[in-house]
Amino acid sequence: MVVIILEKVPTSLRGDLTRWMLELHTGVFVGTLKPLVRQKLWARVCGAMKGGAGILVYDARNEQGFEVEFWGGTNRWIVDRDGLKLVQLPEKA
Repeated sequence: MVVIILEKVPTSLRGDLTRWMLELHTGVFVGTLKPLVRQKLWARVCGAMKGGAGILVYDARNEQGFEVEFWGGTNRWIVDRDGLKLVQLPEKA
């Protein structure tokens, strides 16, 4: 299973993505894609964000069972803690 979450992207990009995936909520897409299709689609999405941001989550053979990739200006990032990937948020001022 593949999940793509998009923020502040052009409506045309979201419409284009619905050709391959189901948009469950605004900017939240879910589908089953082969790895090559997922990679090419993610590259296409990243190239068309125009200042937006995106998160890609997909199945992987690791302890957690998934991988996470970020693109664009998100306020989150991945931190590796002894092989576990955790999401880190900025500290509140």
